Amino acid sequence: MPTAELVLLGVVALLAAGLITFLVLFLVARHQLGDARRELDRVRTQQDERRRRRRLGVAPLAIKTVFQTADMLINKGLGAVVRNSIEDLAGWAQVERPDLARLTADGRVVIVFSDIEGSTELNESMGDKAWVRLLGKHNKLIESSVGRHGGHVVKNQGDGFMVAFADPENAVRCSADVQDALAQQPFRVRIGVHMGTSVRRGEDLFGLDVALAARVAGQADGGEILVSAPVAEAVADSDGIRLGVPRQVELKGLRGTHLVYPVAGSAGAGG
Repeated sequence: MPTAELVLLGVVALLAAGLITFLVLFLVARHQLGDARRELDRVRTQQDERRRRRRLGVAPLAIKTVFQTADMLINKGLGAVVRNSIEDLAGWAQVERPDLARLTADGRVVIVFSDIEGSTELNESMGDKAWVRLLGKHNKLIESSVGRHGGHVVKNQGDGFMVAFADPENAVRCSADVQDALAQQPFRVRIGVHMGTSVRRGEDLFGLDVALAARVAGQADGGEILVSAPVAEAVADSDGIRLGVPRQVELKGLRGTHLVYPVAGSAGAGG
């Protein structure tokens, strides 16, 4: 074969080899580029998810509260969320303040229950939006007074509060402060105070004396503070606290009759 033809065949072979090599490199690069794009998409998706979570800012406690409220709405309707709730509070008093464990360490506790008299009728006459705004002011006032007197909000639901104190005098003075502060409001609050033993199991606070405190509050009229006999005895010699004439009452679910005392006056600055 002539030399020129051999040279031409060699050139063709080299070109073919080069083309094959180029095609192989192109396919490899394309595959790697696809992998890189998929990885970039994955990273971007993760970053978008993290940014979305930061914007939402949903804490576990908030999620818990949402589910509790949703469950209440499903089972009891809107009225259960924003209306009278002493009975419910006494039935499921979940402790959300860790320092309450110290307060009940000796097994004795002073329990205060409060709620708004005629809240159902007020809610219906005002409408839900105005009622919820009023509840916000009411709740802030009670929480502020409780804090000043060394108490601990165990639970609040709608217009009802369950509060614990270590000292009966502080409990009565706090209750008097609340009534004084609410005197000019278009609603009245009834308050009951009882001192006894409580049972703590995990994060729950319950027992017969918790139920008794709720029943005492249920006997009070709007604007009135009623205390049980143990509380009356404990505060009898306290400066500035005056008790009215006791009355015999029957308390739902409890045997016999019980003495309850209206608080006739209190110098609330103590505690």
